[in-house]
Amino acid sequence: MKILPFPLLAALRKLLLPLLLGCCAFSTAQDANPVIDGHWRINEELSDNTDKQVERALRAAGERVRRSWFDRRKDRYRGGPADQELYDRLSYDPVLTVTTIDDGYNFEYADGYSRAVYTDNRSRAVSLTALDSVEDFSLGHWENGRFLVEAHPRDGGHVSETYTLLEGGARLQVELIARPGTFSEDIELKRVYDKQP
Repeated sequence: MKILPFPLLAALRKLLLPLLLGCCAFSTAQDANPVIDGHWRINEELSDNTDKQVERALRAAGERVRRSWFDRRKDRYRGGPADQELYDRLSYDPVLTVTTIDDGYNFEYADGYSRAVYTDNRSRAVSLTALDSVEDFSLGHWENGRFLVEAHPRDGGHVSETYTLLEGGARLQVELIARPGTFSEDIELKRVYDKQP
């Protein structure tokens, strides 16, 4: 068995040790965040009723809520201007598919509607000549095992979203605090999804 000279061993140690430590640190950082990727379907029993939460915000703002005895639709407040579509998707769509992309996550809702949630610390800047082409914009980061998203819909409002895995990853709880541009009060809503195979 041939023993390497001491200077060569020292040089190899200086070269390999940082590489090994870097690989371990990278692996630990990646493993620290839960995996929210997957197909999710709403659990209506555990989720808030969106219409009731919208009405609560309207009443808090001093608005009168008119409801007909014969109007039993579950999505009474769904629809409206195109610049408010993100609110509808977050609060009414029964399905959600989350996939990891290079710079964050892609959230896909019913009918193929999708949005990117960026985690790379980017900012949004819009020139005055491009105001008509402003898109919904979402930024997210991990904090204490929860994925926090700040969404900026096209109508000038905002949504704070908190994603938490429950029951060993079998359920995804989403807590929303939305303030559409036309509202003076927040809409607070809890949505719970079951993981699908």
